[in-house]
Amino acid sequence: MTHSKRRLACAAAAGVAVAAVVSVVSVGTSTAAAAPPPPGPGVDQIVSSPNMKQLANVPATAPLSGASSTGTDLAFTGNYAIQGNYLGFTVYDITTPSAPRIAGQVLCPGAQNDVSVHGNLLFLSTDSRRSNDTCESTSSSSGTVYWEGIKIFDIADKANPRYIKSVETACGSHTHTLVPDKAGTDVYLYVSSYSPSTTLSKCQPPHDKISIVKVPLAAPTTASVVATPVLFPDGGNAGSSKTSATTGCHDITAYPSKDLAAGACMGDGVLLDIADRGNPRVIDRVQDNANFAFWHSATFNNAGTKVIFTDELGGGGAATCNKKTGPTRGADGIYDITGAGDTRDLVFRSYFKIPRYQTNTENCVAHNGSLVPVAGKDIMVQSWYQGGVSVWDFTDSAGPREIAFWERGPLPDGGSGGTWSAYYYNGHIYSSDLVKGLDVLDISDPATDGAKSVRFTELNVQTQGSYAG
Repeated sequence: MTHSKRRLACAAAAGVAVAAVVSVVSVGTSTAAAAPPPPGPGVDQIVSSPNMKQLANVPATAPLSGASSTGTDLAFTGNYAIQGNYLGFTVYDITTPSAPRIAGQVLCPGAQNDVSVHGNLLFLSTDSRRSNDTCESTSSSSGTVYWEGIKIFDIADKANPRYIKSVETACGSHTHTLVPDKAGTDVYLYVSSYSPSTTLSKCQPPHDKISIVKVPLAAPTTASVVATPVLFPDGGNAGSSKTSATTGCHDITAYPSKDLAAGACMGDGVLLDIADRGNPRVIDRVQDNANFAFWHSATFNNAGTKVIFTDELGGGGAATCNKKTGPTRGADGIYDITGAGDTRDLVFRSYFKIPRYQTNTENCVAHNGSLVPVAGKDIMVQSWYQGGVSVWDFTDSAGPREIAFWERGPLPDGGSGGTWSAYYYNGHIYSSDLVKGLDVLDISDPATDGAKSVRFTELNVQTQGSYAG
């Protein structure tokens, strides 16, 4: 979530609810050509384009509910969706997407608790100083005695996941990216973290690096840090009043079959060669000091010829989807990949931002999304916090356009919330809401209907796979 690095401190099945009030409004086209935004929804009211609807909502439940609860990222395996939370994680059975149920929960506090899965292994990122590496740990204010990093669980029994291993990493693990090796014997975790401080014994400046954890699949309890490659030997972006200085990476998306990765690293966007999984190399690096405040995440198109970078202006807690902020800040940047081999370049083409203004109480900015697997097209579904879920087409890199949207109105208390991650998986869109739990959405549109036949057995969005076409 936020670039200010918020450090916040097995239940029965939950019921499924669908909002009763739905208003339908028209969909905009591109940011540049958008008509004046229509009036926004009322408090907690749901609005959507005619081609998108909510099928279900499962609220957060104890022990992962309450004041400290914050829904985070999603991963998928078989008929299960796994949702991270600042308090732990929840395993949902999504065999029937319109009626998901909680299959298991783990209380294990430690922001952000982003998740990924591989077979029966689940990996959990901890980026808040804890008293130790257990799930019973407490928040630590010490700059010398604390733990943060990666936790590994065995989830063969979805109702009773087992914590089996921890791996400490420098500056913790804000996010991580799972990268399988080519032999099928190991997986690597590219651990992103940032914001070092001279007051933290395990997070010293300059921290222009990532940590790489190797996990032998036959012996996951032997997982360890095997490399800490420096991506920014020159220190990266120095920063300004409009752009963050680079002190590490926020997120990395890998495309293993193409030996590529894209890093969103605070003040820099990078393209990486990952043919040698333990030794990623920077091929190209770009900056946007005019419009990008914080390079947050990345998404390749299916062909591996484009990258979408997101700008998390305001750290995810600010109202930036308004007329004052405009269409080019807090937006997506669309880049084509040109050239070949080590001469490949990231070439900027355009920005995309949702064509609807939000109120000044609604935190809204470009956030996590995934491809909608339509053959021959580049289509993405994406979260915008309280700006909701947007589905948009970037087949024309210079002329992106929105296809569909769904959003809730402002929260009753005027607080922060909205959708953190919105991902397409096996015919439906799953949205992790910061405060509302899990939403399941359906899109029915000629532009996206072809995706309904594409099936995956596992999905970690930061580990992109390809689909036919």
